[in-house]
Amino acid sequence: MLEGNRVSRISVRGFAVASATAVTTVGAVVGVAAGHDQGTTDRVEATAADTTLLAELPAGQNVQAQTASLTQQAATQADAADAAAKKDAEEAARKQAAEAATAKKEAAEAKEKKDAEAKAAKERDQDITSRSATRDASSFPVKGSYSVAEVQAMARQIVPSDQFQCFSHIVNNESSWDYTATNASSGAYGLVQALPAGKMASAGADWRTNPATQIKWGLSYMNEQYGSPCGAWSFWQANNWY
Repeated sequence: MLEGNRVSRISVRGFAVASATAVTTVGAVVGVAAGHDQGTTDRVEATAADTTLLAELPAGQNVQAQTASLTQQAATQADAADAAAKKDAEEAARKQAAEAATAKKEAAEAKEKKDAEAKAAKERDQDITSRSATRDASSFPVKGSYSVAEVQAMARQIVPSDQFQCFSHIVNNESSWDYTATNASSGAYGLVQALPAGKMASAGADWRTNPATQIKWGLSYMNEQYGSPCGAWSFWQANNWY
């Protein structure tokens, strides 16, 4: 193995020194052959040593090339690792976004389904209440006359509770709860002022004298024409009739 001081000297002197040394070496050999003294022989040996060092220079250059190659390979591998990590991160982000979108869609669909079921249940309850109220309309005892309080009590049992206030507003304005009220000019009759009055016969033949029959017919009319007593009341407020 070469000593450090000699390798340093070689790298400084370079190939130009190698050429000069080669010339000197040849001259020295010639001098020895001509019978020069021992000093000349020493110089020849020193020069030969230098020549030996220079002969090993290509090996050093080969090591540098190998080092540069390994460095380049490491850099390439690092770049490849970074690219793979970036790709994995992007894929994970896309997957997470897709899962979040799916969860959001499922939640929206579940809410929509729940709302639809709640609406259907409410409508069934209202329908059941309405049917029950209609059946109850025929269960009131027939009397010769009825007070306002009795008529209102009938209405509370026939009209759904969430619609009673609107129904009451209309009756208050149309007849003041008088089931025999008659409009002299138009002929409208009863609690809800049916016109013509005979239309109430569809709810019962006793429509002239039975407030329950009038209430039953009035509720049916408001539901058919305006969707509910509250719908009818909204129209009445805007037009003063319904």
